[in-house]
Amino acid sequence: MSRLPARRLAAAARGWRGFSVCKSCALRRFSIQPAQQKKIPNRYLGQPSPFTHPHLLKTGEVTPGLSQVEYALRRHKLMALIQKEALGRDGLDHTVILLSNPTYYMSNDIPYVFHQDTNFLYLCGFQEPDSILVLQSIPGKALPSHKSILFVPRRDPSRELWDGPRSGTDGAIALTGVDEAYTIEEFRHLVAKLKGESNIVWYDLTKPVHTELHSDYMQSLAEIKARNKNHIQGIRHLVQNLRLIKSPAEIERMKIAGRVTAEAFTETMFASKSPVDEAFLYAKFEFECRARGADILAYPPVVAGGNRSNTLHYVKNNQLIKDGELVLLDGGCESSCYVSDITRTWPVNGRFTKPQAEIYQAVLDIQKSCLSLCSPGVSLENIYSLMLSLIGQKLKELGILKSSITESHFFKAVRKYCPHHVGHYLGMDVHDTPDISRSLPLQPGMVITIEPGIYIPEDDMSAPERFRGIGVRIEDDVVITEDAPLILSADCPKEIYHIEQICGRSS
Repeated sequence: MSRLPARRLAAAARGWRGFSVCKSCALRRFSIQPAQQKKIPNRYLGQPSPFTHPHLLKTGEVTPGLSQVEYALRRHKLMALIQKEALGRDGLDHTVILLSNPTYYMSNDIPYVFHQDTNFLYLCGFQEPDSILVLQSIPGKALPSHKSILFVPRRDPSRELWDGPRSGTDGAIALTGVDEAYTIEEFRHLVAKLKGESNIVWYDLTKPVHTELHSDYMQSLAEIKARNKNHIQGIRHLVQNLRLIKSPAEIERMKIAGRVTAEAFTETMFASKSPVDEAFLYAKFEFECRARGADILAYPPVVAGGNRSNTLHYVKNNQLIKDGELVLLDGGCESSCYVSDITRTWPVNGRFTKPQAEIYQAVLDIQKSCLSLCSPGVSLENIYSLMLSLIGQKLKELGILKSSITESHFFKAVRKYCPHHVGHYLGMDVHDTPDISRSLPLQPGMVITIEPGIYIPEDDMSAPERFRGIGVRIEDDVVITEDAPLILSADCPKEIYHIEQICGRSS
């Protein structure tokens, strides 16, 4: 196995935010370096490769912008976390097992577009279904030394005729840089070796992402290991701890997703008219995202006109938006495995009414105050508390809440008009790392959303009539840095003047 130059390895380690690696570890076999780089097969694989898609991937990249070294660093850091978790339990071998997603079908033999399990994807970049990633400690060597193994679908010309090419074992090794690869059927030989008491298996038993692979290979092993206390441990929480802090390469991917989505919003605003079908704005937004290189939309967007904006997860998107109504569009794209999540609200005829402008400006002021708090040491829960207080103040100023409301009823009343949190973590998933508490102090490299809103249903007789039926949310994507927050969606217009200028119409 050839060695990467020490200078290159040290630079790679420094590039990982918050990650420190000693020089001896960096040069140790099976630690952070990928396997000896092998030539990519001169054929199509089960995903883009530098050979077939040089416009998307550079040599040495597994997915666009993310190299074999980056993925190897992630695996190394995961095994370092396991080393910490396993302190005081010497003499045991450790095996991490992650399953890929299966292919899901909408009917009979008509598949949905395949989307990989993001924990599996984060650690190897392999984008085929029915696969297994194994990270195994090496006898006689201390963690985080390990070897990485992929078990993948075997090459099958008859199936590839219908479903497209498969990478096979040679393609999997050459593309991802793992140490070894075998066909999925050979995984049973490894399972047989893991039944002994000297092996701790790190596997998410309670939530298997691939039920068939779980029942075929892991169910019986899990039952055996479960009889020995602590000999099967969950791995999801450790992977999420890694995913929470983005590397510089990840942030570059998210900058692209944010820019693409911001431009799509601008074009969708520009195409607004009255009346307009929500389905048209949906189609326009998706087209503009994909025309700029997005792979897919990150989630079904909310395109809610008028009072429908007060239904938080309205996704029917099949009604006409009338002249004089606002539209709330909550949408994002996925680009090279990373997503955006932005919300804007605007008048389809290009001009805010006075009541609409009052609610909108109140939300915008609140959002700017929340954005100013996005710094290390502050938590999403802290920002949420500020948001509720500011919304309450604005609702009093607008006459929606009585100024005499008691403190004991204040926050309950505020949550009536904003029933959701101020934000969530963002990354490979829209609601990224969902098991991580929002009370955790923010750190540089975290990415979050900030999305206050005020929602006044048309049947709310306690609110002034001029505000009824108005729902406004403004959402931006934010990278936490040592200095000022980096707004990934900064190019997406949100000032009233800019929105009306883009719409280019006057009432």
